[in-house]
Amino acid sequence: MEALLASFLVVFLAEMGDKTQFLVMAFTSKYDWKQVFAGMSLGIIVVHSWAVALGALAGELIPANLMQILASLIFIGFGVWTLRSDDEEEEEAHDSRFGPLLTVAMTFIVGEMGDKTQFAAMTMAAQYEGAWMAVLLGAVLGMIVADSLGILAGALLHRRLPARQMRLLSAAIFLLFGVAGLVKTVL
Repeated sequence: MEALLASFLVVFLAEMGDKTQFLVMAFTSKYDWKQVFAGMSLGIIVVHSWAVALGALAGELIPANLMQILASLIFIGFGVWTLRSDDEEEEEAHDSRFGPLLTVAMTFIVGEMGDKTQFAAMTMAAQYEGAWMAVLLGAVLGMIVADSLGILAGALLHRRLPARQMRLLSAAIFLLFGVAGLVKTVL
C-alpha cells in the first residue's frame, strides 16, 4: 500500500502544471472530452507500463534529447495544424487520420517519454522492488487524476470562449511547448 500511495503522490505532484496537462486541455477544445480521456488514459498506461517495466534501462535505450526533439516537433506540428483548421470543421474528429483516441494517445506517449513523471515511476519501481504492480497503479492513477484536471479546464474554457479564440489558445499551447522543448534541448 505504501508503494501505491507514494507513487500516486509523487507522480500527481510532478504532473501538476506539466505540458501534457495543458495538451489534454488543448485537445479537449478539438475533440469530445470522453475521447480525450480515453486517449490520455491509453497513453498513460503505455508510458508508465514502459517506465515501470524498463526502469533505468529505458534512459539508456532512448536518449532523452532525441525524445525531447521529437516531442517538440510534434507539438509544433499540432500547433500549426490547429491554426490551419477552419472554424466550420474545427470539431470534426476526422481531422486526423488516426482519429481522436490514437491522436491523443500517441501525442501523450511521445510527450511523456523522458518526462519527469516517467523517471519518477522508474525511480519508484526501483525503490519498491517487488511492488511493481502497486507502483504502476499509483503512477497511472496519479497521472489520470492530474490530467483529468486539464480536461476539465479545457471543457470549461471551450464552453466559455468562441471557437476561434479557443483554437488560437490551443495552437499557442502546442507551439509554446514545442518551441520551449527545442530551446531546452539546444541549451
